[in-house]
Amino acid sequence: MSKHFKKSTFLTAALLSTALTSGAAMAMDHGKVGVKASDQDVSGGTVTAKQVMAEKNGWLVVHRTDEAMKPGPVVGHAPIKMGKNMDVAAILTEEVKSGDMLMLMVHSEDGGSKTGIFEYTLGAKEDGPIHVKTATWS
Repeated sequence: MSKHFKKSTFLTAALLSTALTSGAAMAMDHGKVGVKASDQDVSGGTVTAKQVMAEKNGWLVVHRTDEAMKPGPVVGHAPIKMGKNMDVAAILTEEVKSGDMLMLMVHSEDGGSKTGIFEYTLGAKEDGPIHVKTATWS
């Protein structure tokens, strides 16, 4: 379910996946939810997903993670629309160092008090992660 990226001499982040996301592969539930991303230089302060599929409007969220691949604190997010989103760039709100492990996830726009404002904090239900029960990996 994940792809670890090699640390290089320029600043890169290791992008990991959950049932919602992917490094080189696409996690999909019949094409409805998924993230496709690859190794990238994050020294410019952004993380970009090549493609994000969403069942409805929501968020591409960048979480810190570790070897256990449990989502940690949010370090960036970007709005996404229902359907296919291409080249979605999330601005990082914290410094990410070379070798830091990151996880890209699709979050909903549900449960919050304000539409269009990202309200999620770790463990909250507002604008929380979308959980895919089954996924096909290619």
